[in-house]
Amino acid sequence: MAVLHPEEIRDMTPAEREAELEEFETELLNAKAVQAAGGAPEDPGRISELRKAVARIKTIQREEGDLADDEE
Repeated sequence: MAVLHPEEIRDMTPAEREAELEEFETELLNAKAVQAAGGAPEDPGRISELRKAVARIKTIQREEGDLADDEE
């Protein structure tokens, strides 16, 4: 899966953004679990890439009003 650029995220519907966010958060959780268990991740740069993608999606959701203040 490629890196999502802000323009691509803005073109998504709120439902698509939420689906991508859940997918990235799940993948990030799995990658961190492998790392915490002492295993070597397949792609070490993928963890930081996922963290940045999650942050981008959440930032754009907040800017466009997709998130309520209590959903952080």
